[in-house]
Amino acid sequence: MKKTDDIARQYLGRPYESLDEQSQKVARHIAGRQHIAKNTALAFDEAISVGQRAADAVARFGGSWTFIILFAVVLVCWVGLNSYLLANIGKHSFDPYPYILLNLFLSMLAAIQAPIMLMSQNRQSEKDRYNAEHDYEVNLKAELEIMLLHEKIDLLREGQWGELLAIQKEQLRLLGCLIEKRGGAA
Repeated sequence: MKKTDDIARQYLGRPYESLDEQSQKVARHIAGRQHIAKNTALAFDEAISVGQRAADAVARFGGSWTFIILFAVVLVCWVGLNSYLLANIGKHSFDPYPYILLNLFLSMLAAIQAPIMLMSQNRQSEKDRYNAEHDYEVNLKAELEIMLLHEKIDLLREGQWGELLAIQKEQLRLLGCLIEKRGGAA
């Protein structure tokens, strides 16, 4: 917990307890050196109910060209059949002009289809919010990780580069001595 609080204070500018839930989650993941990325689509879709799946399927079909073409074909057949029956048989067609039964079916279809599509849109909006929150967490963690890397590079620049250069110079000097000894021995 101390490491988490240190990260929160140093990089987020506030104590761990005063951070919002997302920032606390990011601080925990950084302190524990854990990844935060996940497939949000799978995580979100696992928790949906049968009704939500049905609403998505209805919305997917109701918003497709297949539905529009089938709908147009049914309307043309309905009007064509009723017009044919009215013209050839007389008053015995099952839905004479102005097609009141067709109008009733269309109204019922719209009354049922609209709320189902709204349910699907609401669920999609919720999914988008969930994805946006996750994207924020990933971006915040990436930003903090970059800050940590900058800090490590700065530390290397300040002191450890000099030590590494001194070690390399000593290694080169020793290699030079070995070469001279071999050259003299040959």
